[in-house]
Amino acid sequence: MPPEAPRTLTQRRVRVLQALAQAVRPFRTRQEIWPLRVPTEPVSLDALVERALDGARFDPHTLRARTLLRLEWPSGDTWELWIIALPSGLKLYCDSGGDETRLLATGRRDSEIETDRLFLELLAESTGEHFGIEMAGGPPSRVRTSIADRALVVDFFVTLFEELDLQTGIRETVGQHSDDFREDVDAWLTAAGIPAPPQS
Repeated sequence: MPPEAPRTLTQRRVRVLQALAQAVRPFRTRQEIWPLRVPTEPVSLDALVERALDGARFDPHTLRARTLLRLEWPSGDTWELWIIALPSGLKLYCDSGGDETRLLATGRRDSEIETDRLFLELLAESTGEHFGIEMAGGPPSRVRTSIADRALVVDFFVTLFEELDLQTGIRETVGQHSDDFREDVDAWLTAAGIPAPPQS
């Protein structure tokens, strides 16, 4: 007989965090993604919660420490990249979209390498392949982010759009064609809801 599902929200939260700590132990690194660690394939957070709580209700998004990116498309589709801060000192990178939430990678909060920046760089360069997902389709119409470094956000989308061969579509969207594609992406980002910083 399975153990009784914990009854209080605090008990459920503790149980899920314990399950997450167990789930990330087999994660391994590779030379091209070090010091990030990844599973052999993305782990379903929804399935993990289901198993840990024996079917008791719990919204895993309540564990969110912050959202790195939220992308929205005119169709109503959304995709979010967000972080859970584990008690062990790990940051757990998760994504949500298409009624699915997955565990993608971990990085240490005290790492000498800025793991958020590295994760975004690797995600864009591989269009998700390093983390077992596929980033495809057209550019989003709306962007939300907690990242204060606008240059980092621009760099992410420049790399991603170049890898997806979306330069023409971006330039048509913003109605300009600069010699530097970064300028076009910066204008697109403003139109997508991330205002440009005020001029000093």
